[in-house]
Amino acid sequence: MSRLALRTFTLLQTVTSVGLSALAWAVTGVRPIWSGSQPSDRQRIYFANHTSHGDFILLSACLSEKERAITHAIAAADYWGKSRLRRFIAEDMLSSVLISRQWTSPEENPITVMLSVLDQGHSLIIFPEGTRNMSDELLPFRSGLYNLSMARPDVELIPCWIENMSRVLPKGQFLPVPLLCRVVFGPPVAVAPGEERRAFLERARAALLALNPRPDRDD
Repeated sequence: MSRLALRTFTLLQTVTSVGLSALAWAVTGVRPIWSGSQPSDRQRIYFANHTSHGDFILLSACLSEKERAITHAIAAADYWGKSRLRRFIAEDMLSSVLISRQWTSPEENPITVMLSVLDQGHSLIIFPEGTRNMSDELLPFRSGLYNLSMARPDVELIPCWIENMSRVLPKGQFLPVPLLCRVVFGPPVAVAPGEERRAFLERARAALLALNPRPDRDD
């Protein structure tokens, strides 16, 4: 890629990021709530509940422009890589990192891919349930969060509860519905010395559930 093409591409990504952030604020009036953590330039892994394709856009909109530029959402290649257009939107426009849930070669290992992003000094947004979940409960967490923390213990893990996005952009819909949303950022979570994988994942899941602003809401 030539220097001019690279500059144009970078500018396109910046414009897309700023535009989507502005759209998220306009449609949802998103209110970030920092409860136990604060905005920071520190390298982080944000882990959140997942109910909509718009989740990571809403979460990203709550970050500073500087932090947003180096924070990448992890997305499933079996969905976002199905066509050239989807891949272009995910990778080139949204700066997402695609991972294969049915990987066969070592270089496709999702942990390897995510660690390579962290090793560049960038941050991640991950959804440890592994799929969209339309309820206010959480599915059991997959092992990725534990494996990443064990491999890169200096990277801060921040739980984030995304509220109402399933109503703003329901599954199968492309036009957002204007509704107020909140993103609650909780205290950092870390693997304790000697803590086993299952115990940590249950504790991380409980920490995320505790951030739900309206746990008793009927769906």
